[in-house]
Amino acid sequence: MRHKDQMSSAAPDASLLDPSIINRTPAAVLTVSDSCSRGEKVDLSGPAVAEALSRRNFQVVVRSVVADERAAIQEKLIELCRSARLVVTTGGTGIAPRDVTPEATSAVCDRLVEGIAEHMRFQGMCKTPFAALSRAVCGVRGTSLILNLPGSPAGAVESLEAVMDFLPHALELIAGKTAHE
Repeated sequence: MRHKDQMSSAAPDASLLDPSIINRTPAAVLTVSDSCSRGEKVDLSGPAVAEALSRRNFQVVVRSVVADERAAIQEKLIELCRSARLVVTTGGTGIAPRDVTPEATSAVCDRLVEGIAEHMRFQGMCKTPFAALSRAVCGVRGTSLILNLPGSPAGAVESLEAVMDFLPHALELIAGKTAHE
């Protein structure tokens, strides 16, 4: 049995790409935080996001923490996309000097999905004007969707909930289910 922070380097099983089983879609949560990665602070955002995903029938297959280092974030995102169709990050999306999650995410994505990040910011600004400072991005890598969330537990869950209804359809499209009814 694998530990939750260990992952197989193999590509996702073909059955994971079948959109008819979207209610069991494997997801991964990556917390980007210097202090959490050093053990100086307890990660509250990662577990909150994992719980929100589980409530929506995503199967959280791994949770991990990485420092605010662009190369480390990129490496972990690539690894997580091998076992999860949805990879959600929390942290590192602001304008502080060490906030590099959007750059790392953009570097590993084949395509960006600007509308999802824009919708999160729009919904966030209904609660706080500081949501405008988010530089979160969303993008596609292979058959996985990567979504950046803010670092605060409340902000992360609120941002995720703002776009949760879009995610199953986005994952279907990424998997190749593009027929219109």
